[in-house]
Amino acid sequence: MPSPTPSLTTATATVTVFASPESWIESDAVRQCHQVAALDGMRHVAAMPDLHPGKGAPIGAAMASTVLYPHLVGSDIGCGIAVFPIGLKRAVPERIAARFPDLDRSPDPDDPAWAVAPGGPPAGHVEGLGTVGRGNHFVELARIDTVLAADHADRLGLAAGDLVLIVHSGSRGLGERILRAHTGSHGAGPAPDPAGYLARHDEAVRWGALNRRMLAARVAHALGAAPTEPVVDQCHNLVEVRDGEYLHRKGAAPGDGRDVLVAGTRGTPSYLVAGHAGPTANHSVAHGAGRKMSRADALRRGRAKHTVAQLRRTPVGSLVVCGDRQLLFEEAPTAYKRIEQVVADLVAHDLATPVASTVPLVTYKTPDPGPTHRDGRRRGRE
Repeated sequence: MPSPTPSLTTATATVTVFASPESWIESDAVRQCHQVAALDGMRHVAAMPDLHPGKGAPIGAAMASTVLYPHLVGSDIGCGIAVFPIGLKRAVPERIAARFPDLDRSPDPDDPAWAVAPGGPPAGHVEGLGTVGRGNHFVELARIDTVLAADHADRLGLAAGDLVLIVHSGSRGLGERILRAHTGSHGAGPAPDPAGYLARHDEAVRWGALNRRMLAARVAHALGAAPTEPVVDQCHNLVEVRDGEYLHRKGAAPGDGRDVLVAGTRGTPSYLVAGHAGPTANHSVAHGAGRKMSRADALRRGRAKHTVAQLRRTPVGSLVVCGDRQLLFEEAPTAYKRIEQVVADLVAHDLATPVASTVPLVTYKTPDPGPTHRDGRRRGRE
């Protein structure tokens, strides 16, 4: 097993990058890791192979400190990825894409998806519940392609050929409101009342998990299937108290004996992995492919290289439902690192065991603004 990039000691903390020489790791992202390591109370920064620069803090890092820093978690507290089995007899991408509901719009009061929230939403925050959001969030119908570890797949009740819904979303406006309340008074400084912040943070984490269930239920009902419970649901933007310290994760999933969906792109596989990361990696694993281009670069290069039609039909034959043309280019597969390299780095550093790969069939980003049925569903292109 190759060693991770050696731990580099700052005045207060160590930084370890779990990536191979073949991995695309930007120097700006590593620089941000060292900036975080210099914060008061910081003990150790573990950077995952999907590491890339973020706003004020690296994305793809787990950061252990004796001091709680809300900006290291960011505004989308509770963001994560869940995997739901779905029972469909046939999955023709063109027909499935036309039946997706408008996930930018909150469900109607009589929508059956509300059944997954019998007690109401955490913090009483209804605004945005059941909506997917922008950026890299998505809801995807995918097929289990290759089973790589049969014992783990059996444990999850998954087999090759099974269909699943993959939901990537978070706490929407609730998490943003929590961070804004902190930064308005304290900027990027520590939380003066860690217990108070954690109480609000925990509500946002629960809200994000409920939102993923709502999204999956809305899509399942629209496709004529019964909603199911997730077999995997891990949050990758959160802070937890562990061994007397605050473990901040920003784009890093809990990897201490938990199953994680490491997301690829709209046109590549994703990978279910069984995490077994130890303290050197701050008990964390990667959460996805990780960007290798900024959104501005992806937009500029993508417009010169791709057409909208090419981005809506991917190399693996799947469809992308996205009425926002700019977002199509920003989220093009070429804007991301190779998911196979990210997973290979997790394996090489003994952080995770691949369980199965998934191949996208339909990925929903935003509503298609095309013609609609009388019931409000978009009509497929005839």
